[in-house]
Formats: sequence, C-alpha cells, structure tokens
Amino acid sequence: MTLFTRCAEQIAQSSGLLIAAGAGMGVDSGLPDFRGAEGLWRAYPPLRQAGLRFEEIANPRVFARDPGLAWGFYGHRLQSYREVSPHRGFAILREIAARLPDGAFVFTSNVDGHFQKAGFADETVWEVHGSIHHLQCATPCSDRIWPAEGFEPHVDLSTCRQPKPWPGCPDCGGLARPNILMFGDWNWLEQRTGQQEARFAAWHRAASNPVVVELGAGKSVATVRMMSERSGFPLIRINLRDPDVPAPDHIGVPMGALAALEGIRAALVEMGFLAGP
Repeated sequence: MTLFTRCAEQIAQSSGLLIAAGAGMGVDSGLPDFRGAEGLWRAYPPLRQAGLRFEEIANPRVFARDPGLAWGFYGHRLQSYREVSPHRGFAILREIAARLPDGAFVFTSNVDGHFQKAGFADETVWEVHGSIHHLQCATPCSDRIWPAEGFEPHVDLSTCRQPKPWPGCPDCGGLARPNILMFGDWNWLEQRTGQQEARFAAWHRAASNPVVVELGAGKSVATVRMMSERSGFPLIRINLRDPDVPAPDHIGVPMGALAALEGIRAALVEMGFLAGP
C-alpha cells in the first residue's frame, strides 16, 4: 500500500478534516519561507544589512522605535498576501471536505488570510496568531479591531521602509499595527481570535470522527504541531523537513503541501471517493 493510499483511506473513513497549517502551506503559493535568518534576509535584504532577525522585526518594540521600518516589513507582507493566489492544494482540501459530513475546520498559525481567500468560510478558520488583514491600536487605547482594507502600502524595497502616513487608530489618532501576535507581545488584542477559538471548540465537540491533515508546520514555533498531537484525532503530517509522527498509527508524509495533496487526491479518485480527473 502506498503512502498516498494510506492517507486516502484514513480520510475516506473520517467524518471531517481538521486542517492544521503552518508557514510551509504558503510556500507553494510563492510566499517566502522565514525559517531561520537566511529565509527572512533573502526576502528582505535590508534587514540583513541591519542584522535584524525575524523575532526582532516581528516585534511590537519596532513599531515604537521605528514605525517606518515596522510598517515597511508588515506593509510589504500585506500587499504580497493580497496579490498572491492560494495554490491548488487549498481547493483540494475544500473538495475533500465537501464529501465529509463534518466538513472542515482550519487551525492555522499563518496570518495571510489565504484560507478565506481560497473559499473557506471565515466562521471555519481559527487564526491562532491573528491576521495581517486586521488592525489595532499600537498602545492599545481600546479593544477595537478593524479591517486593513483602507491601507494601501507603498514600501521602498531598497530600505524596507513605508513612508508616512502610517495606519492610524480611529479612536486616539495614534499609530496602528497589525492585529498579529508578535514576539514579546503584551498588547495584542485577542478578542477576534478568541471568538474563532470558541467556534472551533464547538466544531471539535460535535465532530464524530475527524482526521487531522497537518501541512507545513515546523518545530521552531510548534503551536500547530502541538495542537495536532493533542487533538485526539488520527494525524496525517505533511512536512518536507520534519514529517516524524508521535505514534505508529499516525502517518508522516515527507513532501511539500501541494505535491502531497495532489497525490492524496489521485488516490481518492482511484478509490472512487472523488470524481476525476
């Protein structure tokens, strides 16, 4: 039995998908991999010149110290996530979920909003680290969280800087920041993510026999991997670098997200669970 067939049989016997996604899910869409300093510096050479690592630029202190640099980094990411289309693997997951009685729920550490962009209902996504498509006051002066739709970044890529005007808080007029959990962050407003968590908990209780399909979740920030392993559900771990699984009845797939999902889909078509081609 091939690895894809094992995955397909596990999925076909389940009631739904718990989709657990880390940064590796976006690589096949053309998004940069920030694994290690070199991954960040390839995408943002000026940060190499400044000697800034990911945990230093993805930090609320940068918004206080140098808002132009902070919004250069996050503004460019926001524009990239708006422009890039989610890869076909997202559609494959939706296709599979449509055949299962409990459908799918997404747990992701990604802040790019690509599951919603790919057609997953916002009510079925838990963005555990927040979303770059929403803003909050940097102070914060209130609990308000609002969409970032009115902000159009114009980042100077040679310096990784966003010129003024920077996004502002509609309540106090001070600096705004993305509603993202950063490193060393005590000011993140988690109400929106908390509402998502409550919806996930309700789905988790009601789902009869789901399977976890984990995609591109690394070990350096292991939020997604830990949730997958603690869910109590069978696990299919798709990870090019770290496919190891904690129990023999789980399945590790040493591949990228898109290639693995295409292989699993082909196996599901072969067994008659999905329609071809």
